[in-house]
Amino acid sequence: METVETDDAPLAVGAYSQGTATDDLVFTAGQIPLTPEGEMIEGGVAEQTEQALQNVAAVLEAGGSSLEDAVKVTVFLDEIEEFDEMNTVYEAFFDDQPPARSAVEVGEVPKGAAVEIEAVGER
Repeated sequence: METVETDDAPLAVGAYSQGTATDDLVFTAGQIPLTPEGEMIEGGVAEQTEQALQNVAAVLEAGGSSLEDAVKVTVFLDEIEEFDEMNTVYEAFFDDQPPARSAVEVGEVPKGAAVEIEAVGER
């Protein structure tokens, strides 16, 4: 296993890595809508979903994968009622063969974010 790091996504702030990789797969940590400089973006779930997916893409790419190679994505929403708004943005990031996905409401997303997204991609 190797650790995946990139300056194109927020740094890990705790006992975890931005991502890890095996010979075949890249696993991202959950990405919230922080800029690579660590600032929370403003806006609703649509804007936050876009930033979180940009972070996921950066970590996958640093590990030798991409959103096109994603096989599983998990979306954690602060409010499940925002699913449709999140999904509209999400769809724009994936082609006609999107990865498997789970989307769940959680008690609270870290740092008060509306969304957190993690992914697994093939190398």
